[in-house]
Amino acid sequence: MTDVAALTALIEPEVAALGYRLVRVAMIGGTTDPTLQVMAERPETRQLELGDCEAISRRISEIFDALEADGRDPIDGAYRLEVSSPGIDRPLTRRSDYADWAGHEARLRFEQPIDGAKQVSGIIQSVDGDTIRISTTKGPRDIPFQSIASAKLLLTDALIKATAPLDAAGADLIKMEG
Repeated sequence: MTDVAALTALIEPEVAALGYRLVRVAMIGGTTDPTLQVMAERPETRQLELGDCEAISRRISEIFDALEADGRDPIDGAYRLEVSSPGIDRPLTRRSDYADWAGHEARLRFEQPIDGAKQVSGIIQSVDGDTIRISTTKGPRDIPFQSIASAKLLLTDALIKATAPLDAAGADLIKMEG
């Protein structure tokens, strides 16, 4: 089994050295299609362009190739490397993500049920230390950060507006294939 924490420790400083912020490292696809998924963003825009993905992919490949040549391959067997932006319905992986996206809707899945619930959806209200406050249809809920197995923003009109590209120049020139 691949140690995702060890991969993150290898990848994060390389991504930071390029001027990006790491959002998430995950191994997906199981044994049939193992894929190292790396999500990153530009701190100032929370977005990535294709060239950014290419730069990050090249840097990770160089580091991993050097480790493999030294007999310290960080991933056993063949795998694909996928570098991407976190997307509009991005995962929330750090406490700061909840503060950054306060006012937006999210779905939080728990490690273990909390008050009988396996997950909760609602509007992120605030972060206080290790507690995430989320407003649900049943009222506010305080969720311990360490109890969250996974979380992501939910696609809403407000989120679409908040994540609109900074520059859409040339978008009208793109031809749709039909």
